[in-house]
Amino acid sequence: MIIRQFEPYDFEDVLSIEMEAFTEHNPFVYMNFYEMNNEGFFVASMNNMIVGFVMGYQSAISEGRIFSLAVKKEYQGMGIGSQLMQTILNMFQRQGLRSATLEVRATNHMAKKLYQDLGFIACWVEHRYYSDGEDGIIMKKQLSPLYWVNGISATSFKIPFAPDSKIRLPDTI
Repeated sequence: MIIRQFEPYDFEDVLSIEMEAFTEHNPFVYMNFYEMNNEGFFVASMNNMIVGFVMGYQSAISEGRIFSLAVKKEYQGMGIGSQLMQTILNMFQRQGLRSATLEVRATNHMAKKLYQDLGFIACWVEHRYYSDGEDGIIMKKQLSPLYWVNGISATSFKIPFAPDSKIRLPDTI
């Protein structure tokens, strides 16, 4: 399997997966997303066939948002969704973002389990979030800054020393 950036020629395959996975369809969202934020749009391909995609973007100063994730039904349960999610989460980390947020249908147990396995926690419920009236669960994951991932043991932080102070703090932590 190969995960790579979305290209405009992937549009038809992505729409096919989107229509299979979701009840609400707006094909223009995907091209608009690509035009506005192409670095956060990834596809998974196997044997030169698109089998899944993920879209995400920086939604706040320190937060990324997973906009959409889908995998063709016959390829679900093979770890493709996990790998796509890890790709977008890695991108968020490289951007220095501290957290990632997404929403999931309350009845989508398979997706909720995937997100929980990836470290997302349910934070609150948005009642009647979807156009059909179903509730959406907002989930969030704290992302480690890149320096934590690359090994903080070699890093020390200097504490400023104020000579007039009666309190002495350690020189490093």
